[in-house]
Amino acid sequence: MPPTPPQPQPQPQPQPQPPASPPSPGAQYGIPLPGGTSISHVRVYDTAGPDGLAGGSPHLHTVCTEAYLVISGEGSVQTLSGEGFVETPLSPGSVAWFAPGTIHRLVNHSGDLELYVLMSNAGLPEAGDLVLAFEPELLADTDRYRAVAALGPDGATTDGDPAAATERRDLAVRGFTGWRQRVQERGPAALDDLYGAAVELVGPMARHWGLLLAEDPAVDLARSSAQVAALAGDDRTEAVTRLGESGIRHRRLLPDTRRMGCCGTLGTVIH
Repeated sequence: MPPTPPQPQPQPQPQPQPPASPPSPGAQYGIPLPGGTSISHVRVYDTAGPDGLAGGSPHLHTVCTEAYLVISGEGSVQTLSGEGFVETPLSPGSVAWFAPGTIHRLVNHSGDLELYVLMSNAGLPEAGDLVLAFEPELLADTDRYRAVAALGPDGATTDGDPAAATERRDLAVRGFTGWRQRVQERGPAALDDLYGAAVELVGPMARHWGLLLAEDPAVDLARSSAQVAALAGDDRTEAVTRLGESGIRHRRLLPDTRRMGCCGTLGTVIH
């Protein structure tokens, strides 16, 4: 009998690569933002979604805590979490913050809602930490999900066509409406399906995230811990030396060209 021809070996599937992250604030400026955070300025979208409400794209973060500091306008943030559905009013002076896994949607009632956004773990949100709250069918189709979530160069900034960002927002609003209905019917446990899809989407990229956590978040904590130890010791010479390493940095967050983000247009992001 003729020899059996060799069988082709299955080729390994390429793993998704995380988006390229710029150097952390600490690496760029020599001083990290407090707690290893990042900060940006957001003008919430003022166009109406499919339910008639103006605002952003509902999404969640898989690792990072987020905070809003409202500076102008009136609106709210609608959330789905382990606490169910909540709508929190926002006005100048309001501060709202939420844990990873909280699906959040900014609603722009006045048309001029603006806020500063603080994110934990500088660099991680830009590395792919967020997942949009699409319907289950779209979340299960990885290729289509990534195609819709990525705006492409023509729609990435306010100088381009906003159609891609609008489509992404509208799909996420429809998805959020469905998840809200499921939570009303079955309770917060209904979100487990969304969380399961989210961790599958970001899991392959998370292999690289430990390096980001080792930058500003870990560096700032280590510096604080070392200073506390130096202050508490009998010889405080090192504490004096550390105080002599002080300084100040600044950056303007309001450029002319802004990025098309999930919640609205983004100014300069210090991350």
